[in-house]
Amino acid sequence: MHAKDHWENVYASKQSNNVSWFQVHAEQSMRLIRGTGLACSGEIIEVGGGASTLVDDLLQNHYSALTVLDLSASALSAARLRLGALASRVRWIEGDITKISLPLQALDI
Repeated sequence: MHAKDHWENVYASKQSNNVSWFQVHAEQSMRLIRGTGLACSGEIIEVGGGASTLVDDLLQNHYSALTVLDLSASALSAARLRLGALASRVRWIEGDITKISLPLQALDI
């Protein structure tokens, strides 16, 4: 099974909050991001973000230049659905980080 097929199956068969790695809040990640001193306007990409709630926490803390990249369209869809109207404030990319080209000079974290 290809990695994309695996992750599509995971998110198609389980609720986002029913996976072993689910966190209501990504507290450790938020501490690390805040610790960098990056301004809320800094460019942040969450690689493998899937249905993670880190993007929720970033939006709630006024970060504004956010990208979530994941292999699974189902995971990204779950996150967009959860965020509702706030999802329009995030750049969503379905892709494989090992095969996609990103503008590295434009990313801070």
